[in-house]
Amino acid sequence: MAFIYYVPYSTGTRAGELIKVSQKGKIFKTWEGEISQGISGAQIFSFSVMDDDQEVIEQLNELQGQYVKLEYIERYKTFFIWGDSNHFVTKVTPEKSPHIDKR
Repeated sequence: MAFIYYVPYSTGTRAGELIKVSQKGKIFKTWEGEISQGISGAQIFSFSVMDDDQEVIEQLNELQGQYVKLEYIERYKTFFIWGDSNHFVTKVTPEKSPHIDKR
């Protein structure tokens, strides 16, 4: 279990429009979200946030519907008490959307 938690499979960044942030679950509540990385919404990046990362959760809630850059850690595996995704966001930064008309 320690290996799965402490050794990341990969790290990286993704940018897109933050389209969903929610807390879900009946007994074990987890934070889940999605960003759209394409104009049509066909490219969706799903992620989770650890419960103890309250600053990231607050930022995601504030930036709902805006273009953001996410820094994440991808783990080999996840447990149902951590979240649905293997991608865990560690930092959120507001960004300018490349889709806004620059006349």
